[in-house]
Amino acid sequence: MTAEEVQRFVRCVVGGGVAVFPADTVYGLACDPESRAAIDRLYELKGRAEAKPAAVMFFERPVAAAALEGLGPRTSAALERLLPGAVTVLLPNPAGRFPLACAGDQSTLGVRVPRLEGRLTPLRGARIAILQSSANRAGGPNPRRMEDVPESIRRGADLLLDAGELPGTPSTIVDLRDYEGRGVWSVVREGAIPPAQVQRYLD
Repeated sequence: MTAEEVQRFVRCVVGGGVAVFPADTVYGLACDPESRAAIDRLYELKGRAEAKPAAVMFFERPVAAAALEGLGPRTSAALERLLPGAVTVLLPNPAGRFPLACAGDQSTLGVRVPRLEGRLTPLRGARIAILQSSANRAGGPNPRRMEDVPESIRRGADLLLDAGELPGTPSTIVDLRDYEGRGVWSVVREGAIPPAQVQRYLD
């Protein structure tokens, strides 16, 4: 992957397009989290229900921290330990950030910051937020290679960003909505990061 390819990816997303891209886990679909039209296209490509929320991804933790300013000190410290990594965190969202990504629950925001190393390192230059979801049909297998992405999705996307084979296990989802006040957290979905490792970061 090259810096030029990453800039094409950024232009695609900012211009209202939908892209297939590699994360540290599986191939995903990306679009502008503030564009209703782009999100509708992404959901249509996946066959995803409109009422289901999607995570917002940042490609570097400082960019995420700036966008999420106002989190409490305990939660902020937890994010420094967990991110970047193969984790999606569910955060309280009293400011109503990225409402289109939150679907019916404006009080919760899902956030991802992937660990970008090796051939994925150039993606750190994408200093934007994206709405992201795995590049599969709803309920289908998670794609670890571009050829695993359903043909209908590849045909319907505006850009395909191929980085070869990925690990293939989706992110672990960790609920931190009650972490600031009571130190309570839970694993909503087991994935690439084992719960025991999450526990070492948070307890």
